[in-house]
Amino acid sequence: MNIKESIVTKNPCYTCGRTITVQGLMLHSVGCPQPKASVFFNNWNKGNANVCVHAVLQADGTVLQLLPWNRRAWHCGSGKNGSGNNTHIGVEMTEPDTIKYAGGGSFKDLNPTATKDFVKKTYKTAVELFAYLCKKYNLNPEKDGVIISHSEGHKRGIASNHGDVEHIWNKYGFTMAQFRKDVKKAMSGSTAGTTEQVGGKKQEETTGTSGYLVKITADVLNVRKGPGTNYPVSTQVHAGEVYTIVGEKMNGSTKWGKLKSGAGYISLSYTKKV
Repeated sequence: MNIKESIVTKNPCYTCGRTITVQGLMLHSVGCPQPKASVFFNNWNKGNANVCVHAVLQADGTVLQLLPWNRRAWHCGSGKNGSGNNTHIGVEMTEPDTIKYAGGGSFKDLNPTATKDFVKKTYKTAVELFAYLCKKYNLNPEKDGVIISHSEGHKRGIASNHGDVEHIWNKYGFTMAQFRKDVKKAMSGSTAGTTEQVGGKKQEETTGTSGYLVKITADVLNVRKGPGTNYPVSTQVHAGEVYTIVGEKMNGSTKWGKLKSGAGYISLSYTKKV
């Protein structure tokens, strides 16, 4: 798995700045024969976009992260019991160009062998990503309501009436029950193959600093154990609070500041010097 941060900075989900306390993860499938995640970045990186997920994943192991993981996205609508947008990270799986939709969730498979291979690979990428996110947010993937599909969200009354991901998985022998088990298994495995990039660049270190003060401008900002969103969250800071930065590191195009307290690093994009 290779997480590439490509934030949709023009999308209202990003510009409004609303965050959530992550309680679960919701899996979607894009519902069209489109294997490229970049297409969805282009569609949703607009000020008038009315939808956005946190990430879109591909069969080759690429995960295009469109929003910070704790940003409130518009990915599942709502139901009689509220909205999963307020509690769940939303992730879309791309679909192969070997299918042709005939209306609703029904489609014609033009190349069953290639389609199943594509679905199998996106399944694998989704397992790796969800294991990573469960570790990050200390979630139990087998606990009721933690990992759900869009269709399961509808049945729980927290999502609109969609049939994904089962509409495509059921045809090739994949189930959400097995998916949750596989995520649990992956959490105890090695993560050596997981990397994260920002703006297409691997993490790079820059020179340190003798120390300066910054004021937090985001409502809630995660403090991470390392300079990047792939590191675990150690604590959070809040708007208006002032902290001393004693070191800087670049992760792609994002500058991270090391807190004097030793708690970790914060993204300096959400601060101003004082």
